[in-house]
Amino acid sequence: MVVAVSSVRRDGEITIVAYAVLTSSDTGSVGKRVDTSGDAIVEIMDGAGHTLAERVMLPDDFDQLTGQIKTWCDSGNVDVVLTTGGTGLSSRDVMPEVTRGLIDLEIPGMAEVMRAASQKVTNMAMISRAVAGARGSTLVINLPGSTGGVRDNLAVVLPVIEHAVGVLQDRQAGEHPL
Repeated sequence: MVVAVSSVRRDGEITIVAYAVLTSSDTGSVGKRVDTSGDAIVEIMDGAGHTLAERVMLPDDFDQLTGQIKTWCDSGNVDVVLTTGGTGLSSRDVMPEVTRGLIDLEIPGMAEVMRAASQKVTNMAMISRAVAGARGSTLVINLPGSTGGVRDNLAVVLPVIEHAVGVLQDRQAGEHPL
């Protein structure tokens, strides 16, 4: 099956990916919390030369979160969906279940290395349920809902995001052997 390659492009030696940010927060979605973790994602990704496609904050609602991620992944305009929040133990934390229900391919190493890096900073890292995977040629990565957690986790996966997106897009185009 051939799928259109999305927006990865080369600008000199830099691969530019289009990314979207989804913040899962009941309080933030009604204006009672500032989205500092989403701000941190944008700061880091823009600083790495990538392009923000869209940014949305939704309540911790399974159907709304599913719909948004599915829309981005299936649009062909987003290479990476970065989520923040909803990865803990609260009854409203559903991001891992949302992500698992949408992805075609889980990438457990990304989530494992994020937890390992965070464990060096806080023991709370061991209760993170973050997931990483791919839906078609779009990479989906769950990040914590805290600014520090976003910085710690994104720092360890950022160096492989460009490569992962490139391989996923070649795989979907049928050019990369499985």
